[in-house]
Amino acid sequence: MMTVPGADGCDQLVDDGGDATILIHKGKEFEDKYAKDGSLPDPASTTNAEFKCILQLLKDSIPLDKTKYSRMALRCKGVSEETTTGVLRLRAMAAKNELLFPAINVNDCVTKSKFDNVYGCRHSLPDSIMRATDVMIGGKRALVCGYGDVGKGCAFALRGAGARVLITEIDPINALQACMEGFQVVTMEDCVHEIDIFTSATGNFKIITLEHMKKMKNNAIVCNIGHFDNEIDMEDLEQFPGMTVENIKPQVDRFVFPKGNGVIVLASGRLVNLGCATGHPSFVMSCSFTNQVLAQLDLLKNWKETKAYKNDVYLLPKHLDEKVALLHLPALGAHLTTLSQEQADYIGVKVNGPFKNDTYRY
Repeated sequence: MMTVPGADGCDQLVDDGGDATILIHKGKEFEDKYAKDGSLPDPASTTNAEFKCILQLLKDSIPLDKTKYSRMALRCKGVSEETTTGVLRLRAMAAKNELLFPAINVNDCVTKSKFDNVYGCRHSLPDSIMRATDVMIGGKRALVCGYGDVGKGCAFALRGAGARVLITEIDPINALQACMEGFQVVTMEDCVHEIDIFTSATGNFKIITLEHMKKMKNNAIVCNIGHFDNEIDMEDLEQFPGMTVENIKPQVDRFVFPKGNGVIVLASGRLVNLGCATGHPSFVMSCSFTNQVLAQLDLLKNWKETKAYKNDVYLLPKHLDEKVALLHLPALGAHLTTLSQEQADYIGVKVNGPFKNDTYRY
């Protein structure tokens, strides 16, 4: 895994979800442990399916090459991370002084989070639901769990298709935003029995539980666009005694409880826009990937020239974020107004930007 012929590993990483970064870090951690006491990782020590795969991979790898991931960690000069989940993992490692190389948080670039997360999901959520089910969204009651950038895009899309949209939230600011946009903020327990379409968009786990699914109306549609498949409690659903599964078509399964009522789960609880459609359109992803390229160039400059980054998590400078937007405007036929020098001086910016400070919230 991640083997580079003729080298100990890659110079720099582009990661999406933090899996490659975690593999290197855990690989080095368990190699150090193996060198100390001969112990190997135990895949049975976790119930998380993804982490179980990592532990099994390392268990098989370490006896064959006792320093593979240690050498890989030493070679790697930085990572640029695409996702909310991956950034949370990076920050957790940095807080514990466990991060082995600098990281650039691409997810929180404005031209990523406010475009890919919002407008990408606004397009791809209804696309995936309609491709998978051919259901009429208009008139349905839809619940979006989470009103962050992803949840906002989902809520706007479902409302635009005619659904009556409700929101669950833990954050009072996000909840207030939802209310001000005209969405009703509820708890899952308030409405689980009457919702037609459930979408989890939180980045957390155990959002839609087995107990929730037991109470859903027959043939409620359940999908996830936020995190891995554990936003929906797929493990308990699949292992429920007497459960039968009707595969309607690829990536669309009806889980039937012993009493005969069922729920329709899309993409086995994984990201529905990837499992049941083709993800976000290329234009909005171009914004994200331009950020990735700029982040990789920034990491290269740090490695070869500036040596400014410690093993911590960094954002791209504001002028690069604005550059990403500037590069995409011609394709949409947009024409920017230019400040005069006098106007720029009046508000304390340069004529060509950056136009906002780092704390500005778009």
